Amino acid sequence: MDVNYKNKKRYNTGKKPIRQPLFIVFLIYILSKIMLIGKKYKLEKINMEGLKPPYILFSNHMYFIDFEIAAMGTFPHRVNNIVSIDGYYRRPWLMELIGAICKRKYVAELNTLRSIKHVLKRGDILCMYPEARYTPIGATSFLPDTLGQMVKMNKVPLVVICHHGNHLHTPFWNFRKARKVPMYATMTQVLTAKQVAEMSVEEINDTIKKALTYDEYKYQKENNIKITEPYRAEGLHKVLYQCPHCMAESKMNSKGTEIFCEECGKRWSLEENGELKALDGETEFAHIPSWFEWERENVRAEIERGEYHFEDEVEVYSLPRCRRFEKLGKGYVTHDPEKGFVLKGHHRGEDYEIHRSPKATNSLHIEYDYCYIKPYDCFDISTENDSFYCYPTKKNVITKLAFAVEELYKINTIKKVKKAGAGPHR
Repeated sequence: MDVNYKNKKRYNTGKKPIRQPLFIVFLIYILSKIMLIGKKYKLEKINMEGLKPPYILFSNHMYFIDFEIAAMGTFPHRVNNIVSIDGYYRRPWLMELIGAICKRKYVAELNTLRSIKHVLKRGDILCMYPEARYTPIGATSFLPDTLGQMVKMNKVPLVVICHHGNHLHTPFWNFRKARKVPMYATMTQVLTAKQVAEMSVEEINDTIKKALTYDEYKYQKENNIKITEPYRAEGLHKVLYQCPHCMAESKMNSKGTEIFCEECGKRWSLEENGELKALDGETEFAHIPSWFEWERENVRAEIERGEYHFEDEVEVYSLPRCRRFEKLGKGYVTHDPEKGFVLKGHHRGEDYEIHRSPKATNSLHIEYDYCYIKPYDCFDISTENDSFYCYPTKKNVITKLAFAVEELYKINTIKKVKKAGAGPHR
């Protein structure tokens, strides 16, 4: 059932996005230039000569600075960005003024498709960040196959901005302490309108995934980028939550230039070149994304063995509109392969129960030290008209939860494809 807010209305995500006034286009450009003062960055345009809107722009996502660099590339054209509802928090009027398209995380909404079509039909740029969250590890996050369908349906060119150095400059797992790292981005027309018309959805998806494939730590090593800050490893345990030496989960911690396991005591140093090095014994993973993907494989195996299950007491806040987060108090959440997420709680004299099946959610919005409510890790379960931000009691569990959501979706998608392909036997 829904949550009782004394008849409070939800934010209308079906509003038609306005066309950016020209003064807003110039203002965004100027403010972005100001925000980039003191930072080294370069934007290279490839196969963009003569290209004018309308077109779809995809970008990988590392931190807020992505928007500023993208603004440099799209100026002086009008752009409508797809923005999560928490981006509207306390400033819906501003987001509407700049032409943003509001969306709840990982929820399929026909309103979004209508808004995309509306923007392109009037001749502007539609910009979206298909990973739908900052990359947790500086490598490509989950990309849904529906992207190819969306591009094919709109029959306009596809442009991709791929940022490098942004994650190294401000990693998602420690965004409060920036590093001195140069940033470089390519803005490439990867498909013309003619190519979109001629290619299959599968071919378009392959092109998108190839264009949005990146690895920040490989990039760091190849470009000999040295990160010398004495706090460079702090927060890394949030993504590298499982010890590869003793296999303990959620016992990792970090300080200064080291990440370590509080269960077995093993320690690794994060070197200036971005590689990990064990202080004693074998270095199981020198490459950070390899450790991350090993954790994912472990979660997948746990699911396949029928052993995966998560439950915990959580503190719940919701965002039905954009003015404030509603404190719903204590709740209880479970996540398993059969039912997906079930969130139960009690608010204003009534019980509520929120369900999100494994088939309905292809990824999970997680936040480390979430700045809008309180500085602790949380995850967000969104429905069509509300978003529930859950603060777990258990420590350092949200990365594993995100893995489980993605792997369960993949497993269910494969089952669906096999079932559809089987057909009737004659």
